[in-house]
Amino acid sequence: MTMPTFELSNGVQIPAAGFGVFQVENGGTTKQAVLDALAAGYRLIDTAQAYGNEAEVGEALAESGVAREDLFVTTKVWVSSAGYDATMQAFTESLQKLQLDYLDLYLIHQPYGDVFGSWRALEDLRQAGKVRAIGVSNFNADRLVDLAQHNAIIPQVNQIEVNPWFQQEDEYQWNQKLKVQAEAWAPFAEGRHHLFTNETLQRIAAAHDKQVGQVVLRWLYQRGIVSLAKTVHPARMEENLAIFDFDLSPVEMQQITQLDRHESAFFDHRDPATVIDLGGGMPDVAAKAR
Repeated sequence: MTMPTFELSNGVQIPAAGFGVFQVENGGTTKQAVLDALAAGYRLIDTAQAYGNEAEVGEALAESGVAREDLFVTTKVWVSSAGYDATMQAFTESLQKLQLDYLDLYLIHQPYGDVFGSWRALEDLRQAGKVRAIGVSNFNADRLVDLAQHNAIIPQVNQIEVNPWFQQEDEYQWNQKLKVQAEAWAPFAEGRHHLFTNETLQRIAAAHDKQVGQVVLRWLYQRGIVSLAKTVHPARMEENLAIFDFDLSPVEMQQITQLDRHESAFFDHRDPATVIDLGGGMPDVAAKAR
């Protein structure tokens, strides 16, 4: 199978379906999962500084036998490394752990901290040929527009939560206007709200002799969104890639649209409690109120 691709604004081709390793454990589990994913046919591998498993991803990439030019490797810089110098250092460390000479995609993981300093670092890495494409993750449209207005390069990718319960159509349209490729994390919403037994999704799946997960991934593909699915089971990896041999009808696409709950299955990135949690804790008000 030849993996379909989407073209980024700078001409780089990104695979339409990728394998993510968020919450995949170390101790050999991540390494084996990536090896199995590559054997199944995945070429886009998505990790992050914050996941703590870049080294095992790197081991798998090195041992897989897959040619470097056929891989599309993504990692992300965390809030704790925000700012120009810290991002440059984090990039060097990530590259070493991944055992690579360059990245295909480097992202700012969260819209907090010195985002502009980090973005200037990403622009310089792109200019130096150390990264083929640069982007962001979890940026709402207002933050995305702000970044695009005040920097030389508009992000080529925005990795956001997209699933049947949280379809983010308005956010998606803003990404489209800016020619930013959307990537969906948590496409299955971790099975919340009984996604895999939903009557509508089951009915559509049965009509195509497919599984619910395949319908969800196909729905994303037909919306022009890259999907990032996670599993440690080889059979499920192969299943998640078998989505390019059928089409959802306009009626079926609309039926899935009607499932939208318009709320995250996880957390709101504009909630101050979320910012405190992801951004490093409550500010020291007494020390900073001077």
